[in-house]
Amino acid sequence: MARGGQGLARVAVVVRAGAAPLWWLGVFAAGIGVLVPGITGRRIGVMAGAALFLLALAFVAVRRRGRYADLARSAARAGKHDVLQDRAVTVRNWRRGHRWWLLLAFVAALGSAFAVPAAGGMLLAGCGAGLRLKAAWLGRRERAGDALLWVRVDWLDRRGGRPAGKAVKAYRGTGIAAGDAAPGGARRRTAALV
Repeated sequence: MARGGQGLARVAVVVRAGAAPLWWLGVFAAGIGVLVPGITGRRIGVMAGAALFLLALAFVAVRRRGRYADLARSAARAGKHDVLQDRAVTVRNWRRGHRWWLLLAFVAALGSAFAVPAAGGMLLAGCGAGLRLKAAWLGRRERAGDALLWVRVDWLDRRGGRPAGKAVKAYRGTGIAAGDAAPGGARRRTAALV
């Protein structure tokens, strides 16, 4: 890394990194869980799961939006020596750091099916969908401000997450074409003109 530079990870990519694993683990857990009659029965389990899905989606999508907005408003321009982390590296770091938590959540969702079929899996899927919505919201802010938001890698927690945590003091901004991820953290569909 160049002298005076910092490693920077895309905020939206960090947020979005957990969306797919939570969604798919939740879908699998709900699919397997619906096969178990459970204590409450399938009908009640699925109805409870739908309610949990919607609650988790709403909670995760809006949680800490004020903090993200404050950090985005005060974002400083990234320096020429700052190193922009690839999208794949950011996603890999988050998923490696959270793999045991994901496994534990999946096992808990499967185990809960014996009491309330499919509900635990639908809760997990709701968390994944909420993260996707939050990343999309960040993407809209990035497009509106015509700047991508980045966070210093050393300010993320040891598992590669919490881009709006207490350790994060400010975001950095770059042009909309910087890096290999589109606004919102998705892969770029076409090569960006730099």
